[in-house]
Amino acid sequence: MAARKERKVSVLLAKIAGPTRAHCPSLSNPPAVIVMVGLPARGKTYIAKKLSRYLNWVGIATKVFNVGEYRRQAVGGSSPHDFFRSDNAKAQEIRRKCAKIAMDDMTKWLDGDGECGVLDATNTTRERRGWLLNFCEERCYKVFFVESICDDPSVIECNIKEVKLSSPDYYKTAKEDAIKDFQLRIQHYEDTYEPIDEELDKHLSFIKIMNVNSKFLVNNVTGHLQSRVVYYLMNIHIIPRTIYLTRHGESELNLVGRIGGNSSLSKAGKKYSEALAAYLEKQNIGDLKVWTSRLKRTIETAEKIDAPIEQWKALDELDAGVCDSMTYEEIQEKYPDEFALRDQDKFHYRYPMGESYEDLVARLEPVIMELERQRNVLVICHQGVMRCLLAYFTDKKSEELPYLKCPLHTVMKLRPIAYGCVVETVPLDVPAVDTHRPKPKTVSTPNEGSQGH
Repeated sequence: MAARKERKVSVLLAKIAGPTRAHCPSLSNPPAVIVMVGLPARGKTYIAKKLSRYLNWVGIATKVFNVGEYRRQAVGGSSPHDFFRSDNAKAQEIRRKCAKIAMDDMTKWLDGDGECGVLDATNTTRERRGWLLNFCEERCYKVFFVESICDDPSVIECNIKEVKLSSPDYYKTAKEDAIKDFQLRIQHYEDTYEPIDEELDKHLSFIKIMNVNSKFLVNNVTGHLQSRVVYYLMNIHIIPRTIYLTRHGESELNLVGRIGGNSSLSKAGKKYSEALAAYLEKQNIGDLKVWTSRLKRTIETAEKIDAPIEQWKALDELDAGVCDSMTYEEIQEKYPDEFALRDQDKFHYRYPMGESYEDLVARLEPVIMELERQRNVLVICHQGVMRCLLAYFTDKKSEELPYLKCPLHTVMKLRPIAYGCVVETVPLDVPAVDTHRPKPKTVSTPNEGSQGH
């Protein structure tokens, strides 16, 4: 928070001085704007939403501003393909105004609590990109262009059928009519499309993504956020796959209500390992990979599964430090102030000599990157770890993350789709203790004790 406030002060001082290109380079951490570029049906919205979800997960306050939504608000409902003709002066003026309103809203966001804004639009002309660049430079925002290029007809056709036909533009339009209209809309954009040019635009910061991540061109990347964006975009793919998340089977320490530790499975936990192996066999996943932590309870849970198994230290449970292997009652009695502090802000609270959920998210980032590269994976982990992974795929806020329900002996089947993730919860019929502690209704202050955890 302190760094964010310092950045806001720097931006304000630059504006008071009269923001120009000369003032902005002095800011080491200016607000960021990511501008999508590309023809319709090239996956721009998919990239924008996925990127926003990732940046929010790692703690960078990010929001997507979709110009199409502003256009629908302005004209009401759908717009026929003629609306997107370059010689339709009235429509062009409406579209310019919608882009301006979107950028004004982004300005309010970035001048408030926001750190990164994503402009989701075609931005297919040099004139429009030049206007956006000037708009941002006047406000000392650092701009990064993300252009998605695709000339594979099968990919474009698939995108039109699976995504565009379900959009509000074609909600009441017959399928064949909608496909024809959208193809004509694409042609109108193609008539004026000016891709980002390696020579003419070499002063810009950008990444060109070609044919669904088959090839990349990266230019003039500056700063930590842009580097992070490039790293992320070069790892994602759109191949259909399923990610299975589950906690280890019930452990001996679970039975007595102790957190952390490195105990073996209980009798019920061993039954769950058998039930999990049987469940996966019925799923008939030929290319399944299994990842576990390096703790005994996850390794033992995976023992009967017929698939390649890999251990990740990054998947170890949140480190409870001096409170490891204690019950919550013992923690409350021995460390009442710590117990109360954790109730107040569970995501940022760090156990003495241990970790916070915020630390855990940072530790799990390489796991997320590798999950994005993989196809079908089963992750056998721990309650805190599973909450972090689930929060990433379901776009949960940091204040929600520590309280997500991840019961023992339950598989969560995640299927990433175009603009989100479908989650199916599959309880396997093996009873186990309940380790979930809901968010306390009343939060005490240190030295006053606490009623929940």
